[in-house]
Amino acid sequence: MDINYELYKVFYHVASSLSFSEASKQLFISQSAVSQSIKTLEKKIGQPLFIRSTKKVQLTPAGELLLQHIEPAMNLIRRGEEQIQNVNDTRLGQLHISASDTICRYFLVPYIQKFHELYPDVPIRITNATSKSCVDLLEQGKVDIIITNHPNSRMNTSYITQTLTTFQDVFIANPTHFPQVTKEMTFKEISGLPILMLDKNSTTSEYLHQIFLEHRLDLVPAFQLYSNDLLIDLARIGLGIAFIPDYCIKHSSRDLTVVSTKEKLPPRSLVAATHPSLPLGASAEAFLSLLPKIIH
Repeated sequence: MDINYELYKVFYHVASSLSFSEASKQLFISQSAVSQSIKTLEKKIGQPLFIRSTKKVQLTPAGELLLQHIEPAMNLIRRGEEQIQNVNDTRLGQLHISASDTICRYFLVPYIQKFHELYPDVPIRITNATSKSCVDLLEQGKVDIIITNHPNSRMNTSYITQTLTTFQDVFIANPTHFPQVTKEMTFKEISGLPILMLDKNSTTSEYLHQIFLEHRLDLVPAFQLYSNDLLIDLARIGLGIAFIPDYCIKHSSRDLTVVSTKEKLPPRSLVAATHPSLPLGASAEAFLSLLPKIIH
Protein backbone atom coordinates (compact mmCIF):
# COMPACT_ATOMS: atom_id res chain seq x y z
CA MET A 1 0.00 0.00 0.00
CA ASP A 2 1.25 3.45 -0.93
CA ILE A 3 0.30 5.44 2.17
CA ASN A 4 1.61 8.90 2.99
CA TYR A 5 3.72 9.09 6.16
CA GLU A 6 1.63 12.05 7.37
CA LEU A 7 -1.42 9.80 7.61
CA TYR A 8 0.46 7.40 9.87
CA LYS A 9 1.68 10.36 11.91
CA VAL A 10 -1.87 11.55 12.48
CA PHE A 11 -2.97 8.01 13.33
CA TYR A 12 -0.16 7.68 15.88
CA HIS A 13 -1.15 10.87 17.72
CA VAL A 14 -4.85 9.95 17.79
CA ALA A 15 -4.09 6.38 18.88
CA SER A 16 -1.68 7.54 21.60
CA SER A 17 -4.04 10.10 23.10
CA LEU A 18 -7.35 8.45 22.11
CA SER A 19 -8.54 11.96 21.36
CA PHE A 20 -9.03 13.70 18.01
CA SER A 21 -8.93 17.11 19.69
CA GLU A 22 -5.69 16.36 21.57
CA ALA A 23 -4.11 15.06 18.37
CA SER A 24 -5.05 18.28 16.56
CA LYS A 25 -3.30 20.31 19.29
CA GLN A 26 -0.15 18.17 19.12
CA LEU A 27 -0.03 18.39 15.32
CA PHE A 28 -1.09 22.05 15.08
CA ILE A 29 -3.84 21.24 12.59
CA SER A 30 -7.62 21.47 12.78
CA GLN A 31 -9.71 18.66 14.28
CA SER A 32 -11.54 18.29 10.97
CA ALA A 33 -8.17 17.74 9.23
CA VAL A 34 -7.37 15.02 11.76
CA SER A 35 -10.72 13.32 11.14
CA GLN A 36 -10.28 13.52 7.38
CA SER A 37 -6.79 12.02 7.59
CA ILE A 38 -8.07 9.09 9.65
CA LYS A 39 -10.94 8.50 7.19
CA THR A 40 -8.44 8.51 4.31
CA LEU A 41 -6.16 6.05 6.11
CA GLU A 42 -9.08 3.75 6.97
CA LYS A 43 -10.20 3.82 3.33
CA LYS A 44 -6.71 2.92 2.09
CA ILE A 45 -6.32 0.11 4.65
CA GLY A 46 -9.86 -1.10 4.12
CA GLN A 47 -10.71 -1.41 7.81
CA PRO A 48 -11.94 0.88 10.60
CA LEU A 49 -9.18 1.83 13.03
CA PHE A 50 -11.23 3.60 15.71
CA ILE A 51 -14.58 3.16 17.41
CA ARG A 52 -15.98 6.65 17.85
CA SER A 53 -18.65 7.63 20.37
CA THR A 54 -19.73 10.86 22.00
CA LYS A 55 -17.83 10.02 25.19
CA LYS A 56 -14.63 8.31 24.06
CA VAL A 57 -12.49 7.01 21.24
CA GLN A 58 -11.27 3.40 21.20
CA LEU A 59 -8.97 1.44 18.91
CA THR A 60 -10.40 -1.43 16.92
CA PRO A 61 -8.40 -4.69 16.84
CA ALA A 62 -6.98 -3.55 13.50
CA GLY A 63 -6.08 -0.19 15.06
CA GLU A 64 -4.33 -1.85 17.98
CA LEU A 65 -2.33 -4.05 15.59
CA LEU A 66 -1.33 -1.08 13.45
CA LEU A 67 -0.26 0.91 16.53
CA GLN A 68 2.08 -1.92 17.60
CA HIS A 69 4.01 -1.36 14.36
CA ILE A 70 3.65 2.39 13.98
CA GLU A 71 4.74 3.31 17.52
CA PRO A 72 8.27 1.81 17.28
CA ALA A 73 8.68 3.39 13.83
CA MET A 74 7.69 6.83 15.13
CA ASN A 75 10.06 6.50 18.08
CA LEU A 76 12.87 5.41 15.77
CA ILE A 77 12.31 8.46 13.55
CA ARG A 78 12.29 10.73 16.61
CA ARG A 79 15.54 9.25 17.91
CA GLY A 80 17.12 9.59 14.48
CA GLU A 81 16.16 13.26 14.31
CA GLU A 82 17.60 13.87 17.78
CA GLN A 83 20.89 12.19 16.90
CA ILE A 84 21.19 14.14 13.64
CA GLN A 85 20.63 17.38 15.55
CA ASN A 86 23.45 16.40 17.91
CA VAL A 87 25.98 15.48 15.19
CA ASN A 88 27.53 18.95 15.15
CA ASP A 89 26.85 19.60 18.81
CA THR A 90 29.58 19.00 21.38
CA ARG A 91 26.93 18.18 23.96
CA LEU A 92 25.44 14.73 24.38
CA GLY A 93 21.77 14.17 23.65
CA GLN A 94 19.07 13.24 26.14
CA LEU A 95 19.44 10.03 28.15
CA HIS A 96 16.29 7.99 28.75
CA ILE A 97 16.48 5.02 31.13
CA SER A 98 13.78 2.66 32.38
CA ALA A 99 13.94 0.46 35.47
CA SER A 100 11.79 -0.68 38.36
CA ASP A 101 11.46 1.41 41.52
CA THR A 102 13.55 -1.12 43.43
CA ILE A 103 16.39 -1.18 40.90
CA CYS A 104 16.40 2.61 40.68
CA ARG A 105 16.56 3.08 44.43
CA TYR A 106 18.97 0.33 45.42
CA PHE A 107 21.24 0.15 42.37
CA LEU A 108 20.97 2.94 39.82
CA VAL A 109 21.08 6.16 41.86
CA PRO A 110 24.91 6.30 42.34
CA TYR A 111 25.49 5.80 38.60
CA ILE A 112 22.90 8.40 37.65
CA GLN A 113 24.58 10.79 40.09
CA LYS A 114 28.00 10.11 38.54
CA PHE A 115 26.64 10.63 35.01
CA HIS A 116 25.02 13.90 36.05
CA GLU A 117 28.29 15.10 37.62
CA LEU A 118 30.19 14.32 34.42
CA TYR A 119 27.54 15.64 32.02
CA PRO A 120 25.47 18.23 33.92
CA ASP A 121 23.91 19.62 30.74
CA VAL A 122 22.50 16.31 29.52
CA PRO A 123 18.77 15.92 30.24
CA ILE A 124 18.02 12.64 32.03
CA ARG A 125 14.63 10.94 31.88
CA ILE A 126 13.80 7.96 34.08
CA THR A 127 10.68 5.87 33.54
CA ASN A 128 9.71 3.53 36.36
CA ALA A 129 8.10 0.27 35.28
CA THR A 130 8.23 -3.41 36.12
CA SER A 131 11.11 -5.31 34.54
CA LYS A 132 8.68 -6.88 32.06
CA SER A 133 7.14 -3.53 31.13
CA CYS A 134 10.63 -2.09 30.67
CA VAL A 135 11.16 -4.58 27.85
CA ASP A 136 7.99 -3.32 26.15
CA LEU A 137 9.29 0.26 26.34
CA LEU A 138 12.61 -0.83 24.84
CA GLU A 139 10.95 -2.74 22.00
CA GLN A 140 8.80 0.30 21.21
CA GLY A 141 11.90 2.49 21.00
CA LYS A 142 10.69 4.72 23.84
CA VAL A 143 13.85 4.38 25.95
CA ASP A 144 17.59 4.08 25.31
CA ILE A 145 18.52 1.63 28.05
CA ILE A 146 16.68 -0.58 30.51
CA ILE A 147 18.08 -2.09 33.69
CA THR A 148 16.19 -5.27 34.44
CA ASN A 149 16.21 -8.48 36.40
CA HIS A 150 17.35 -11.54 34.52
CA PRO A 151 15.90 -14.07 33.75
CA ASN A 152 13.09 -12.06 32.18
CA SER A 153 10.63 -14.09 30.11
CA ARG A 154 9.61 -11.02 28.12
CA MET A 155 13.13 -10.20 26.90
CA ASN A 156 15.11 -11.64 24.02
CA THR A 157 18.61 -12.40 25.33
CA SER A 158 20.10 -10.61 22.29
CA TYR A 159 19.01 -7.36 23.98
CA ILE A 160 21.42 -7.85 26.90
CA THR A 161 24.32 -5.43 26.53
CA GLN A 162 26.12 -6.26 29.77
CA THR A 163 25.59 -8.13 33.02
CA LEU A 164 25.98 -5.66 35.89
CA THR A 165 25.84 -7.74 39.05
CA THR A 166 24.36 -10.87 40.58
CA PHE A 167 22.13 -11.03 43.62
CA GLN A 168 20.35 -13.53 45.82
CA ASP A 169 16.63 -13.59 46.61
CA VAL A 170 15.78 -14.25 50.25
CA PHE A 171 12.84 -14.84 52.55
CA ILE A 172 12.65 -12.48 55.53
CA ALA A 173 10.38 -12.45 58.57
CA ASN A 174 10.04 -11.07 62.08
CA PRO A 175 11.00 -13.90 64.48
CA THR A 176 8.85 -12.37 67.20
CA HIS A 177 5.78 -13.31 65.14
CA PHE A 178 7.24 -16.37 63.37
CA PRO A 179 9.81 -17.98 65.74
CA GLN A 180 10.24 -20.96 63.38
CA VAL A 181 12.16 -18.79 60.90
CA THR A 182 15.22 -18.78 63.16
CA LYS A 183 15.87 -22.37 62.08
CA GLU A 184 16.53 -23.79 58.63
CA MET A 185 13.26 -24.27 56.74
CA THR A 186 12.19 -26.21 53.66
CA PHE A 187 10.21 -24.62 50.85
CA LYS A 188 7.28 -26.81 51.88
CA GLU A 189 7.38 -25.37 55.42
CA ILE A 190 7.60 -21.85 54.03
CA SER A 191 4.62 -22.49 51.76
CA GLY A 192 2.53 -23.02 54.88
CA LEU A 193 3.20 -19.46 56.06
CA PRO A 194 1.57 -16.27 54.73
CA ILE A 195 3.89 -15.25 51.88
CA LEU A 196 4.31 -11.59 50.94
CA MET A 197 5.63 -10.99 47.43
CA LEU A 198 5.56 -8.72 44.41
CA ASP A 199 2.71 -8.53 41.93
CA LYS A 200 2.22 -11.55 39.66
CA ASN A 201 3.40 -9.58 36.61
CA SER A 202 6.87 -9.04 38.07
CA THR A 203 9.91 -11.12 37.17
CA THR A 204 10.44 -11.81 40.89
CA SER A 205 6.98 -13.34 41.23
CA GLU A 206 7.48 -15.32 38.04
CA TYR A 207 10.82 -16.58 39.38
CA LEU A 208 9.43 -17.78 42.73
CA HIS A 209 6.40 -19.43 41.10
CA GLN A 210 8.79 -21.34 38.84
CA ILE A 211 10.94 -22.42 41.80
CA PHE A 212 7.92 -23.72 43.72
CA LEU A 213 6.60 -25.44 40.59
CA GLU A 214 9.92 -27.28 40.21
CA HIS A 215 9.52 -28.51 43.79
CA ARG A 216 5.87 -29.47 43.15
CA LEU A 217 4.55 -26.94 45.63
CA ASP A 218 1.61 -24.57 45.37
CA LEU A 219 2.39 -20.90 45.83
CA VAL A 220 -0.60 -18.92 47.08
CA PRO A 221 0.62 -15.50 48.30
CA ALA A 222 -1.18 -13.78 51.15
CA PHE A 223 -0.28 -10.37 49.68
CA GLN A 224 0.95 -9.32 46.24
CA LEU A 225 2.15 -5.73 46.11
CA TYR A 226 4.13 -3.41 43.83
CA SER A 227 6.79 -2.33 46.32
CA ASN A 228 9.59 -4.32 47.96
CA ASP A 229 9.89 -1.62 50.62
CA LEU A 230 6.25 -2.16 51.57
CA LEU A 231 6.81 -5.91 51.69
CA ILE A 232 9.65 -5.30 54.16
CA ASP A 233 7.43 -3.06 56.31
CA LEU A 234 4.64 -5.65 56.37
CA ALA A 235 7.08 -8.42 57.25
CA ARG A 236 8.42 -6.26 60.08
CA ILE A 237 4.97 -5.90 61.67
CA GLY A 238 4.36 -9.64 61.40
CA LEU A 239 1.93 -10.01 58.52
CA GLY A 240 3.98 -12.74 56.89
CA ILE A 241 7.25 -13.84 55.35
CA ALA A 242 8.44 -11.61 52.51
CA PHE A 243 10.35 -12.63 49.40
CA ILE A 244 12.74 -9.91 48.21
CA PRO A 245 16.18 -9.36 46.61
CA ASP A 246 18.90 -9.36 49.25
CA TYR A 247 20.19 -5.90 48.29
CA CYS A 248 16.90 -4.41 49.58
CA ILE A 249 17.60 -5.32 53.20
CA LYS A 250 21.16 -4.10 53.69
CA HIS A 251 19.85 -1.04 55.53
CA SER A 252 16.50 -2.48 56.64
CA SER A 253 17.40 -5.51 58.75
CA ARG A 254 15.99 -4.16 62.04
CA ASP A 255 13.61 -6.71 63.64
CA LEU A 256 13.94 -9.02 60.62
CA THR A 257 15.67 -12.36 60.07
CA VAL A 258 16.83 -13.80 56.76
CA VAL A 259 15.45 -17.31 56.60
CA SER A 260 17.94 -20.08 55.93
CA THR A 261 16.41 -22.52 53.45
CA LYS A 262 17.29 -26.20 52.95
CA GLU A 263 16.82 -25.89 49.18
CA LYS A 264 19.06 -23.27 47.63
CA LEU A 265 17.66 -20.48 45.48
CA PRO A 266 19.57 -19.92 42.21
CA PRO A 267 21.07 -16.41 41.98
CA ARG A 268 19.73 -13.87 39.50
CA SER A 269 21.35 -10.96 37.68
CA LEU A 270 20.83 -7.32 36.94
CA VAL A 271 21.48 -6.57 33.28
CA ALA A 272 21.60 -3.51 31.07
CA ALA A 273 19.74 -3.99 27.79
CA THR A 274 19.46 -1.99 24.58
CA HIS A 275 17.59 -2.62 21.34
CA PRO A 276 20.01 -4.34 18.92
CA SER A 277 18.24 -2.92 15.86
CA LEU A 278 18.20 0.71 17.01
CA PRO A 279 21.19 3.08 17.00
CA LEU A 280 22.55 3.92 20.43
CA GLY A 281 23.13 7.60 21.16
CA ALA A 282 26.33 9.03 22.61
CA SER A 283 24.67 9.72 25.98
CA ALA A 284 23.52 6.10 26.30
CA GLU A 285 27.00 4.83 25.42
CA ALA A 286 28.54 7.18 28.00
CA PHE A 287 26.13 5.96 30.68
CA LEU A 288 26.80 2.30 29.89
CA SER A 289 30.53 2.92 30.29
CA LEU A 290 29.91 3.96 33.91
CA LEU A 291 28.07 0.77 34.83
CA PRO A 292 29.87 -2.29 36.22
CA LYS A 293 30.37 -5.25 33.93
CA ILE A 294 30.71 -8.90 34.89
CA ILE A 295 32.94 -10.81 32.49
CA HIS A 296 31.70 -14.37 31.99
